[in-house]
Amino acid sequence: MTSETQPGDRRQTIRLGISTCPNDTFAFSALIDQRVDWRGLNFEIDLIDIQQLNDRLFRGDFDVAKTSFHAALRMTDTTVVLPSGSALGFGVGPLLLAASPQRSPGDFGSINLCPGQHTTAALLFTLFYPDAVPAQHCVFSDIMPRLVQGTADFGVCIHEGRFTWADQGLHLVEDLGTRWEQATDSPLPLGGIVANRALGDDIIGLVQSVIHDSLRVAMADPASALQTMRQYAQEMADDVLMQHVDLYVNQWTIDLGDVGRESLNQLSRMAAKIGLTDPGARSIEVWSPTV
Repeated sequence: MTSETQPGDRRQTIRLGISTCPNDTFAFSALIDQRVDWRGLNFEIDLIDIQQLNDRLFRGDFDVAKTSFHAALRMTDTTVVLPSGSALGFGVGPLLLAASPQRSPGDFGSINLCPGQHTTAALLFTLFYPDAVPAQHCVFSDIMPRLVQGTADFGVCIHEGRFTWADQGLHLVEDLGTRWEQATDSPLPLGGIVANRALGDDIIGLVQSVIHDSLRVAMADPASALQTMRQYAQEMADDVLMQHVDLYVNQWTIDLGDVGRESLNQLSRMAAKIGLTDPGARSIEVWSPTV
């Protein structure tokens, strides 16, 4: 989706990438429909899968984008995380599912699926199952069908599948979010909005304000976001969409605060522990206005 720029329009253009998962389409619906003040900016908006977002962000296609915090760890020199728009919390983690209840992910020959190399789900699988056969990566919506079809043994499930896996006859191996919580005593950071440092504080501050306003509109009137959510959701039932919002949109989505910032510090430390980042690499930084 791309907003139109009128001839002679000299507003700052922001290339914005958003995932199609319901918590993002909920949070950004008012921004997408321009039901909030864009504060003099011109947003060009793409809605795509999270791994596509990660890949295109690495290529420099976006000024501001939703990204997995796993990917954000690799872009700390060039991006900052905005205080608003993140998905993190307790009980929100990806689920490790199995096609059969009798096997474990360490079995020889197992085919393990993750929803993208740089997703936080893939980071957790690597962190907690270091001896497993390396994961294959595919679009998140293909994981449960492949388990059902028997073309994969294990898969890390995200998004709406968290609510529908049992209906598919699949088996829960472990809630990776619960394991994170037990290891860190902090909410699991899944993904957030990053902005290119080159935008500068003034523009980043405007973007942050627009996103914060959009969230406030959606939370004040959740029904106002349903049309946009239905357009992009894999699971169309309204009750499932709102379950997703209830799970992933919370006080830390409005503002990360001290708890959210500490969870990102925990992620930075654990990523360094398994060699995901170089020693001495910059930790994830949350943007704040320059005094």
